[in-house]
Amino acid sequence: MRPDVTINGTYTVHDVHPCYELDNTTYVFTSNPSIICVLLYIFLGSLSVGTICGNLLVIISVIYFKQLHIPTNYLILSLAVADLLVGGLACPFSMAFTVTSCRYHAALFCKVRGSIDVTLSTASILHLCCISIDRYYAICQPLSYKTKINNRVIGIMILVSWGIAALVGIGIMVASFYRGKCGQSCLIDAVLSTILACIFSFYIPVIVMLSLYLRIFLVAQRQANSIQNTTCQSTKSVATVSKMERKATKTLAIVLGVFLLCWTPFFFCMTFLSFSNGSVPIPVFETLNWITLSNSMLNPFIYAFFYSWFRTAFKMIISGKVLQGDFSSSKL
Repeated sequence: MRPDVTINGTYTVHDVHPCYELDNTTYVFTSNPSIICVLLYIFLGSLSVGTICGNLLVIISVIYFKQLHIPTNYLILSLAVADLLVGGLACPFSMAFTVTSCRYHAALFCKVRGSIDVTLSTASILHLCCISIDRYYAICQPLSYKTKINNRVIGIMILVSWGIAALVGIGIMVASFYRGKCGQSCLIDAVLSTILACIFSFYIPVIVMLSLYLRIFLVAQRQANSIQNTTCQSTKSVATVSKMERKATKTLAIVLGVFLLCWTPFFFCMTFLSFSNGSVPIPVFETLNWITLSNSMLNPFIYAFFYSWFRTAFKMIISGKVLQGDFSSSKL
């Protein structure tokens, strides 16, 4: 029976990742990776590429086609930028940890990874919170919507979302340097800052969004009943606009629902670890983390499925039609 080899008095050779092998006292990438290692790289790499490509389509569509130049879509554009950065930054960092483990990296790597993840996740949820505010005024106060929600207000929302996200990410980084350390699961051991990040980056925004969408749902139901009971010809245009607004709200509510399904298990896990001395197995934590990252890839598919104009825009971009002439004013 092959004896165990202990490194730093903690880990044995049986802990080595299938992508790595032991060379004296150093872990190096194996020259003969297992099929599991290859499939892991392909799957995680594909997730990163898919996230980048999908959100790049959203960004190009909103920027290029004039029909999509509306306040709500500017928020979607900024959200797509955050999701694009997830695919370009967070996914590679997480992939590097998933296939090597934090034990083979300096603590700085772990803290930078945590700061990036917190910043981008906070940016995503704050953008969704701003979108819910936009939908609230569109449905509940339609007469004053255009005066209260304009390009200037949307710009302020975007700047505030990114500003708060950056402050939270920097706060996590600073707190981890002074009080935190990376454990075996690459979690930053800075309890107070972690709890505050969970509260301000997830729980409070989610409560705000759920409250607004509940209000929106009740108002939309009342509007639908009112439209069904009205037979006047003059209300047809109002009914059409109201139907479009309800469809947009339904789509964005689905985006929120998918976000909650992807992120809630992770934040519950983080909350549990902050208030207890328990631990989570590395594979479980990494699985939860990748589920959260996959949310950034799902949003563009939701837009394409529910919005016909996004589907048309995506087809024109993928087919290269936009390179054959000026189609920016095309009706999607």
